[in-house]
Amino acid sequence: MGIAVVEPTRRSRRIAGPVAAAALGASLLVGCAGQDPAPPAPQGQAAGSGAPADGAAKAPAAKSPGGEASAGHGAPSGGGSPDGAGAGRAEPALARSEPQKITIPSLGLSSSLETLRLNGDGTMQTPKDPGLAGWYEPGPTPGSQGPAVIAGHVTWNGASAVFEKLRTMKAGDTIKVTRRDNKTVTFTVNKVAEYPKAQFPTLEVYKNLDHAGLRLVTCGGDFDPKKHYYDSNVVVYARMTGTA
Repeated sequence: MGIAVVEPTRRSRRIAGPVAAAALGASLLVGCAGQDPAPPAPQGQAAGSGAPADGAAKAPAAKSPGGEASAGHGAPSGGGSPDGAGAGRAEPALARSEPQKITIPSLGLSSSLETLRLNGDGTMQTPKDPGLAGWYEPGPTPGSQGPAVIAGHVTWNGASAVFEKLRTMKAGDTIKVTRRDNKTVTFTVNKVAEYPKAQFPTLEVYKNLDHAGLRLVTCGGDFDPKKHYYDSNVVVYARMTGTA
């Protein structure tokens, strides 16, 4: 499986504030490893390039979730800055509370959430179930101040996965996240963008915020069936605009 390792730039090392540890721990969600439709390896044998795409790049770069993708994607964008006024009026941030479920009405998507942490080697976990999204636990919780991150696979062994249609989202779409404290927070999308791995905007995704933000991340771009590897990432930027 293809893994991208991206060292932090001098500029990215200057990220400060409460999200610094999360940003430099997971850092860049840029390495997209794919999975080919080969049959499972014999018991006790490593699957090699056909193994599930739940690994990660070496820290500080972490792999975003992925699977096999169709080729020839465009780069959707809602326009505007990721956290600008176009996303609607931001609500006051809430105390930390773990997310339980994400719902995206425009995609007809509802998923409970796995908890993603760091592996022992410093790499970020990705969802084990391709049908579920996962919340990155070292970062903010959705609804608390800062950029919460939820990641999901785009496809898996040629079949649709939870974030297959993520790249079709548009500015103004809403995302709802239900939390352990029984609050449901609504986020409004301001921007959807696709980035080549080498141009992943670390600071734009992880920078400190004065409000509750959300980033949804999956793989995008072209899939190389020989390398089992994506060449891009799709990122949805949103800010909290309601609480129930």
